[in-house]
Order: sequence, then structure tokens, then C-alpha cells
Amino acid sequence: MSAIVIGAGQAGLSVSHELEALGVEHVVLERAKPGQAWRDRWDSFTLVTPNWTLALPGSPYSGSEPEGHVPRDEIVGYLEDYARSVRSPIMEGVEVTRLRVDGSGLHVETVDGERAADAVVVCTGSFARQHRPAVLDAVPDPLIVSSSEYRNPDQLPAGKVVIVGSGQTGCQIAEELARSGREVVLACGRAPWAPRRLDGTDIITWLDRTTFFDATVASLPSPAARFLANPQLTGAGGGHDLGFRTLQALGVRLAGHVVGCDGARIGFADDVPDSVAFADEWWAGMRAIMRAQLPAKGFGVPDLPVPPPFRSEPVDEVSLRDVGAVVLAAGFRPDYSWIDGEVCDELGFPVTLDGASLMVPGLYFCGVHFMRARRSALLFGVGADAAIVAREVAEARA
Repeated sequence: MSAIVIGAGQAGLSVSHELEALGVEHVVLERAKPGQAWRDRWDSFTLVTPNWTLALPGSPYSGSEPEGHVPRDEIVGYLEDYARSVRSPIMEGVEVTRLRVDGSGLHVETVDGERAADAVVVCTGSFARQHRPAVLDAVPDPLIVSSSEYRNPDQLPAGKVVIVGSGQTGCQIAEELARSGREVVLACGRAPWAPRRLDGTDIITWLDRTTFFDATVASLPSPAARFLANPQLTGAGGGHDLGFRTLQALGVRLAGHVVGCDGARIGFADDVPDSVAFADEWWAGMRAIMRAQLPAKGFGVPDLPVPPPFRSEPVDEVSLRDVGAVVLAAGFRPDYSWIDGEVCDELGFPVTLDGASLMVPGLYFCGVHFMRARRSALLFGVGADAAIVAREVAEARA
């Protein structure tokens, strides 16, 4: 086998499309089914970016609502249709357990045996391991529900729900639970915020008209800034504003970050105003970018609202006697521990040049957060990276 692609999400399918176009023999190994990461989202999940971002190589969005937000199953359907249309050679239900590197080359160990390859393209995503802050160690495990396990409000036991993490996922789950009548406490951290639409056009569309999605790791304050949460946005109900203020208006109690748990209660810092200020400052930065760049690209500047003052109602602690579940939404971390050798930096991200590993010849990555730019792992950005990686594989083979 000339090349093995690991993972049949948007990155793996895009790489397969490009390899096929270049005549490179390959196979795609998928632990479950194409688009499995999307299948694993909760029941009411919708695409957070607008529908036009369903734009993998050779398959631009063709629907009637480019600024809308399709539900989870339609995202999965798009990926399934894409896999069929590009005739991607996918082997479903083949879980990779180890990538072994030795003097004879690359060896992919799977539940179905071992395969050797001249090239391996890892497309398993940057964030495969749920992050559980050590400060939650004393919370009884039966209370913990990870965001990847959450499906709907009826799944959770009776009682208050504490959500740890106020990024995109934490806010969306908090809103759904609050609207279902559950009492929710959201432990807030620092996450960006932006309005859903400006002058009737989605914020992602506006930002795509600037250099926002072209930002590189080198342009960030530090490499660790890659762990910053996604902006507080939702596509639910057609898409609407979501953030600290809207959640507070729904009755969600906003707490600061978790500072401790003694097994009987969870304590919170008094820093919600700091988190709100951070979100507001991030939005102020986006307003500055749009004012500076949109006119030069031929676009008018939309009305850019300034958030109203925030009213803080601090929560000091919550007794675990009253809690039915603690939903873990504190983000994910990279996990490439199944690959032999040192292939990642100190933060766990693969060390590459345009997707080619700088540590292991013949090893490539695609769909990694900020691999080449902010858009690298996104539905509407991964195709450019996939084309580069496939070309490198083809050239190395030649």
C-alpha cells in the first residue's frame, strides 16, 4: 500500500479526494463511520458556522440557505455523500492502535492486523482527549458527564447541573438545559464572544472577508493561545446571539472558574466580571479588524454593536448534595500518544512544515488546529491544506 490515511472526517476525506486526483494509491482507515466526530455531538447540535462552510474540495455548498445552520444529521449526510462522490476507499470499523516507526518504515497497527505504508497521513483531529481540570478530582465520578457523552436534558439525573467551561459547547449546553427548565450553574472562564449576525449576515461570513482566518501560530500571543475557546456562538433555532448576558437573562447562574472541591461542595472564584471583560475586549478587537480591513476589500462596515454593561451576581459555592450532574466542557487536548517517538511539541501539537512531520519521514498530518492557519481544521479551510499534503505525498512517492 502506497499511502494510508487515518480518519475519515473532513480532513481525511479531503486528503483522500486530493490523493485520488493525483493517482496515489491509498486507503482510509476509520474507527467507526465517516464523520464520526460529528455523529458523536448531542442530539440538537447544529452547525455553528454558516452552511456555506460545507465546502470540501470539489463539493461547494449548493443549498438555498448559505447563511443558515443545518442540524447535526445533515452535516453527517453531507460527509457521507462526499465520501461516496469522491469514491474514497474507506475501511470502516478499523481502529488504529499504534503507529510504529522503525528502520523498515511506517507500520500501522490496527484491530485487524498490521499494515505497512510508504506514507501515513494522520487526520484524527487535534483535540481527541477531553480535558478534566485537576481541581475537579474530588468530584465523584458518577456526577461527571463529559460534553462528548451529553445527548439531551432528559439524559441527566434530577438536580442542579453545573457546567464547567464557558466556551461554545458549554454555553450551548447551558442554554439547552435552561430552556428545558433545568437549574444551571455555569463555571465561566475566558472565552471570546461575538454577535451572531451583523446587518443580517453571519459573523463568520464577515470575519472571512478579513484576514482573521488566515492568522498563523506565529501571529498569536503565544503557542498556548491555540487552546483559547471557540467564540460563544450557536446555530440552534436558526442561529442567535449566545453569551454571558443572554445566558444570565435565561436564568443561568454565572460562577467564576472552579477553585476547589472537597467532595461535598464546589467552590468558585469571584472573577465572572473578568471573563465578561475578556469576551468584550475580544469583540472590540474584531470590530477594529473589520473597520480597518473591510473597506479595503470592497465591503461596507456593518453596524458594530457595543455590549451593554454587565451585572454580576457572584456564586461562591454549590453543594454537591443538590447537584445531579457536572458537565465537563473545559475543552479538549491533542492526543497522539499512539504514535511512536517524539512527533509533537510540548503542547502536544504535531511539529510539521506544511503538514509534513519534521521528526518522521513519510509521516504527514492534516486537519490540525492552526497547522498552517486558523482555518486549517475547519470545513471551509481544510481543503487547501489537504491539497498541499497530498501533493507532498505524491512528490515523495515519485
